[in-house]
Amino acid sequence: MFKALRLLAVGLAVSFATSAMAQGKTFYWISHGSPADPVWTYFLAGAKQWEKDTGNTVNTSFHNGDVAAHQEAVRAAISAKAAGIVTTSPDPGSLVAVAKEANEAKIPIINFNTPDPTASFDAYVGGDNVTFGKNWAQYLVDKGLVKQGDFVWMPVEIPGATYGVQEEEGIKSVFGPAGITYEVTEATLDQAEVINRMVDYLQANRAKVKAIIGLGDLVTGSIKRVFDQVGVKPGEIPVVGWGNSLDTTQEVLNGYVNAAQWQDPQATSYVALSLAAMEAGGTPAGFNVITGALYEKDKAEIYDKILSGK
Repeated sequence: MFKALRLLAVGLAVSFATSAMAQGKTFYWISHGSPADPVWTYFLAGAKQWEKDTGNTVNTSFHNGDVAAHQEAVRAAISAKAAGIVTTSPDPGSLVAVAKEANEAKIPIINFNTPDPTASFDAYVGGDNVTFGKNWAQYLVDKGLVKQGDFVWMPVEIPGATYGVQEEEGIKSVFGPAGITYEVTEATLDQAEVINRMVDYLQANRAKVKAIIGLGDLVTGSIKRVFDQVGVKPGEIPVVGWGNSLDTTQEVLNGYVNAAQWQDPQATSYVALSLAAMEAGGTPAGFNVITGALYEKDKAEIYDKILSGK
């Protein structure tokens, strides 16, 4: 089904991007993330590729989890009479008002990467974070890597951000009934500080940590560096989590991470902008496009090649 939706979106992109090229329209791509986060390099690359392919202009911005700045960026796009807006959701409910403002201005507004069904977005492109979290927890349980009474550590870059909240919801649905406890800790958006905080936590709690779920790409992509500093061997502590960076694909290939989540970052941006262009051309989207795949060592090379541009 996911493949069919992607093919449909790409086909529509070809048709409506051609129309948009003649218009020379301006679209806005707005992210809650940080340009220092490796995965956002790939999301941004998808937006830039779409800009090149269609001849439209894409104004991009990152807001580092700053909700007020993110809201202002959406309002600025509305004031500029953007042809369309594609935006992540920095926190649940945070864009309800501005999404409504875009609706009232009759500007297409497409949600990507972090869904928020409480806001009146026209469509969503990206993964289902609740399902991803549930799948990570279920993977650990089904593989016999954690059991009742075990403790799982879950580092995240931005506590309270949409993606972590939704992932934790899915994880809790599995770990709660299984009698498995966990803790979410803050790691920040600076990779050097991420590593320092993770090293400190693991050194202090090594004896009780039975598994790790990385709730973001920066934390999962830092596992090797953290394990090497603490003296944890690959595979000694089971790890699952995000996998949209070369750091993580290499960690999976080398046994530091058991399974990682691919999110199709480039395609997500490309398809989201395509849906915005389609709506700008007069055809409502009327559907969401769900992306993502959980991969282990046997599939990691596929994503490693994509991320390295091979």
